[in-house]
Parts: sequence; C-alpha cells; structure tokens
Amino acid sequence: MTMDQSLKVKAGAIRSRNVLTRAERIARLKELDRFDEENSVVGMPKVRVVKVSLKKKKKVKKEEEGDKK
Repeated sequence: MTMDQSLKVKAGAIRSRNVLTRAERIARLKELDRFDEENSVVGMPKVRVVKVSLKKKKKVKKEEEGDKK
C-alpha cells in the first residue's frame, strides 16, 4: 500500500533537532574541549544545538540597474 502525498515529509532530515544522541553530544563536547574521558557519561553538560536559518537571496535587479548607469 502506498502512502498519501499529504503525509510524506519532503525535508524531514534537513530540520535541526533539539535533542542529540549521546555519541553526538560527546563528539560536540570533544570539539569544544569540554569532554573528559575519565568522567562518567551520565552527568554530561548540556550542548547547545545551533539552528541553521536559511537566508533569502537578494534580488539581482538592483545590481543590474547600478551597472547600467
């Protein structure tokens, strides 16, 4: 049986998640030099998840008008 088009998620993996897996948190903490191998993984510090916002493209018309003058 096929799934209805309205139920399909087109960009599901693109969105940023607000919860990281333990392995992702450890990798991120190692990048920030905040992870110590001797400490327990149970009480790890929180890691901020950076939300990526896509910027809108500027219109090219303004540049073209400036070149013609």
